[in-house]
Amino acid sequence: MASPSALSLDLSALQRRPVFTSDARVDSHDLVAREFSDHGLKWCSGAVDTALSKVRIRQLQMFMLQYGAEVEIRPRPFDDFVLVHLSLSGVAEMVSDGVPIRLPAGAAALIAPRRDLHMRWQQGARQLILKVPCQLLRAWAPESLQNDTRFVHPIVALSSVQGQQWHFLMQSLLHVSQQTVESAAHVRWVDHMESNVALFLASCAQGMPVPMQPTVPQIELPSSAAAAGDLRRLERLDDYMRSRLSAPVALEDLARAAGVSVRGLNMLCQRHHGESPMALLRNRRLDAVRARLLEQPGHCVTDTALEFGFGHLGRFSSYYRDRFGELPSQTAGA
Repeated sequence: MASPSALSLDLSALQRRPVFTSDARVDSHDLVAREFSDHGLKWCSGAVDTALSKVRIRQLQMFMLQYGAEVEIRPRPFDDFVLVHLSLSGVAEMVSDGVPIRLPAGAAALIAPRRDLHMRWQQGARQLILKVPCQLLRAWAPESLQNDTRFVHPIVALSSVQGQQWHFLMQSLLHVSQQTVESAAHVRWVDHMESNVALFLASCAQGMPVPMQPTVPQIELPSSAAAAGDLRRLERLDDYMRSRLSAPVALEDLARAAGVSVRGLNMLCQRHHGESPMALLRNRRLDAVRARLLEQPGHCVTDTALEFGFGHLGRFSSYYRDRFGELPSQTAGA
């Protein structure tokens, strides 16, 4: 049941700050990715009616986002921020690191995926999203967890009481976003308010145990030393992929470039990208095809697909549509 306070929020501050509106699938993907993270976007049923608004307080950023149509979204894991979703209308279903949640209108949740996130927004869903830097949130983590990547659960549903408090905090931030900064004291007051928002989220997150034994099969998080090694391997892998976008590449070639076994490469890519090495390579090539088609409107789609290693044009078109929400011929004719 929708919370009355969710429906009575004064959103005029956001409505006066549109980032974009669009009925084009590709525009919707690109412009939303700039504000959050790269993601796969699959359009399901309904007409595209994307609208994104944004206000910045100081460290915190607040967004109002809708797609109009029913969509499936697969963002990459967040590097340096978490999100808090408040459902304004419709229903959003999410699975973060294997933990599912359903957000009807009025419900809110803290989302902090470390491996993978899959969201399905029903047609007409609209979300109020707060983007919180990890640095701000981590300041309120217990000292024993401040350097731990598991300092917050991958998804935390706010209770009805916490939800009411969250509505109040969001309304306060919206009011503050409209105020002109007139003094250093005002800046300190706003910083204090943002800190209180982070403290509130930390109290919600610490109220439930961080799962040390996941309830679904997941890959163990690496230690800090191992993470540094992973980063070097990923950089070598990425350099190799980008240098061979047009050349035949086998799984063993990728493992050799990264300096790991084939099994180790699969684990590395799943841990950091949530997909297999060959799927990662395919997406790099799809990105290259799209960049070429956008840079050279009218360029031959078939020639471009073949140039970047796609020999089966039917599968290529399907992969392209799944990643960008439209056919390559639509991009080429844009």
